[in-house]
Amino acid sequence: MGNSSTKEEGALEEQEGAKDGEESEITEKKKEEVVVEGELPLGVEEMFESGDPVLDLSYRKFKRLPSRVIELLHLEKLYVCGNSLRTLPDSISQLKGLRVLALDFNKMEDVPPAVCELTKLTRLYLGSNRLMCLPPELKNLRSLRCLWVESNYFHTFPRELYDLPNLKSLQIGNNRMKTLPSDLIRMEALRGLWLYGNRFETFPRVLLRMEHLEILDIDRNKITEFPSLKRLHNLHLFSYDHNPVDSPPRVGGEVIVVGEGAAEFLEAREAKKERLRKAAEEEAEELALAEEEPVIHGILKNSSSNSKQITSGDEDATEPMTIEEEEGEIPVTEYDAGDLEYNEEGVEYETEELICEGEGFEYEGDELEYERAQLDYEYEELEDTGRQDEGA
Repeated sequence: MGNSSTKEEGALEEQEGAKDGEESEITEKKKEEVVVEGELPLGVEEMFESGDPVLDLSYRKFKRLPSRVIELLHLEKLYVCGNSLRTLPDSISQLKGLRVLALDFNKMEDVPPAVCELTKLTRLYLGSNRLMCLPPELKNLRSLRCLWVESNYFHTFPRELYDLPNLKSLQIGNNRMKTLPSDLIRMEALRGLWLYGNRFETFPRVLLRMEHLEILDIDRNKITEFPSLKRLHNLHLFSYDHNPVDSPPRVGGEVIVVGEGAAEFLEAREAKKERLRKAAEEEAEELALAEEEPVIHGILKNSSSNSKQITSGDEDATEPMTIEEEEGEIPVTEYDAGDLEYNEEGVEYETEELICEGEGFEYEGDELEYERAQLDYEYEELEDTGRQDEGA
């Protein structure tokens, strides 16, 4: 009898101890929740009242999201990076106006389902967690433009991303992928793709068909050879650093490349472009000079009012030459500031028969510029029939 009573007493004590343990655990949880609510950073209470659309609770060692955050229905940007969050409460879906949600550097193994109900999200940061896949409900985020899932545990490319029609920027570096699916080209809106730090040993050929890509980062893989990327006409930046390649890949003329040997490659390309530019300028100058009308030393004929009669050889229309002209003395003509003024007797150039005999003249438009104030013209000696008759 004594032994049985002792056993009963021990059982009662164990039950009471278990109850005490449960109560203490509940008490600890409540205390933890109180601590969580009490560890809000300084100024947050004022932020709640101010209506600020941005709340940053990063690196505060939270294990769960403070419930007070759910009351901030005006929030547009919420940063909860660098905590110890494993999930988010379903009530987070009440923040219908949220456009940016940063959950990187936490301990999440799955994307919280409620996140997929935040249909106005344009940026979602899930990097440096423990994700291995993405939920199908992610397709609800049709406004999403930027997604970061780097430094997780993806072994294969998540095809759920195909259902995001507006996704332009995808960070999926530092994962464990070895290949990319051939239907990746379905992501037609994608402009920037970061694949650094994966396990690619060959360049994914599907990327050669993604001609809309503007940024491609494939640093820190094990690729030994790159194909020509010249067909990627929209590519602006290509990073291939820390891959065991011998030389930079061939890219378009305007693409910035980052990697071993890239600096020398860019310098050589710029030098070549400079040589081509100078050659083009010299060719343009030569063409311009060739097209200029060569109005330099021409044959100037002094004619009467009807110059056609002189050029036609009509001897009766010629005027007698002066003694000075007969003796070879050429009269001096003065010009004002390089502009030519002619009298009404009609002095003209025969532009069809111009003979270059010197330098020092530049022709620009309709004006002639001279380097000397006094110019000597060569006159044709015209036979004067009247003078010959007179001499005879």
